[in-house]
Amino acid sequence: MDVLAGLLDGPRARGAFLLRAVLNPPWAVRIEDRAPLSLMCVTRGHAWVMPDGGDPVLLRPGDVAVARGPEPYTCADDPASPPRALIGPGGECRTLQGEPLAETMHLGVRTWGDSPDGESAMLIGTYQMAGEVSGRLLDALPPLLHLPAELWDCPLMPALEDEISRDEPGQSVMLDRLLDLLLIATLRSWFSRPEAAAPAWYRAMGDPVVGRALRLMQNDPAHPWTVAGLAAKAGVSRAGLARRFTELVGEPPMAYLTAWRLALAADLLRETEATVGAVARQVGYSGSFALSAAFKRVRGVSPQQYRNGGSGLPDRQEGSPKERSGETVDA
Repeated sequence: MDVLAGLLDGPRARGAFLLRAVLNPPWAVRIEDRAPLSLMCVTRGHAWVMPDGGDPVLLRPGDVAVARGPEPYTCADDPASPPRALIGPGGECRTLQGEPLAETMHLGVRTWGDSPDGESAMLIGTYQMAGEVSGRLLDALPPLLHLPAELWDCPLMPALEDEISRDEPGQSVMLDRLLDLLLIATLRSWFSRPEAAAPAWYRAMGDPVVGRALRLMQNDPAHPWTVAGLAAKAGVSRAGLARRFTELVGEPPMAYLTAWRLALAADLLRETEATVGAVARQVGYSGSFALSAAFKRVRGVSPQQYRNGGSGLPDRQEGSPKERSGETVDA
């Protein structure tokens, strides 16, 4: 499996929040749902997406934006339009004063807005649970990703628009899979762009030395890798690999390996019913105790707490001093 396929083999929507929004100007909606990932497609008119900590992005028909949570943002017809609605967790919609809007702005099956023929129409798909999207994928994305229509040609957007307002048996499963496919297609196109702010390890895959070491670790995380062993496989000295790897990736090889193993473990804990011990062995730890110690040190919760919904967050300074210096450890 190539590195991009491995990265994208993660979206698994389960009862995702999907909506077609149809609005007339002036309009503005404040999004504070804390969802891990949301995808927005403009099918008519235009929309501005304005993250609290970033520059506004203008979406035109065919454009796609992907917002990484949990930071809030605002969608509007114009950056100057004041918000009239607030979207909270679970897709709950209210005015800024707390009055419910679900009924007054209901326009049909999964359709919401102030006019069926509004000037602006958007398709919105939201992954509501962190386990539905790989943590490795979320870590690789910017807070707001924008893919203009002229940079890609994807038939999935019309398919989602056609299906989103239907109410037939199995419709939620159909929509979940369409959302997954549309997100994967969007990210694949975005990652192929030279201006994509891909993570350092992804860019380093193109280096003949560091890319080789990265692929070895990613393809076989359970192997007892050492810097010396990786250097031998890459055909360079131990010191040469350590120096070049740190320059391109931003951390030493063993620190990267620890982070990779724990990211894989986090996904397996959320996506499978394997025991903690089985997960540990799959990702290169001797057993559940070793994995638990590393997992709690880096993410702040035990593997079982994380599996049960704990919000342990990755720390990019993970690893013991030995790991950061490049020594091999069972962690």
